[in-house]
Amino acid sequence: MQTLASFGGDGPGPWILFFPLVWAAVVIGVVTLLRRTVWRGRRGPWNAAPRRTDENSPIALLGRRFAAGEIDEDEYWRRLTVLNEEFGHLGSKGGAA
Repeated sequence: MQTLASFGGDGPGPWILFFPLVWAAVVIGVVTLLRRTVWRGRRGPWNAAPRRTDENSPIALLGRRFAAGEIDEDEYWRRLTVLNEEFGHLGSKGGAA
């Protein structure tokens, strides 16, 4: 082990360069994880709370009617477009079905 740790007996040797690389990899990994979860407004997979939706909202009712087969896909998308214009961005893809 002494031969790896010393470089000709005068210092730590080239292995000293390995440790900054390890710490750089750790920092890059932590920053990447934070960018993909917390910094984008998500809580991450360990704290993911289910979204609460109003079960009596018009978009939820429309989604239930589509799921039950009462209306077809064209009617669903047409009505969802109208509801999104009126109520804002409540359910962009598929509503709260």
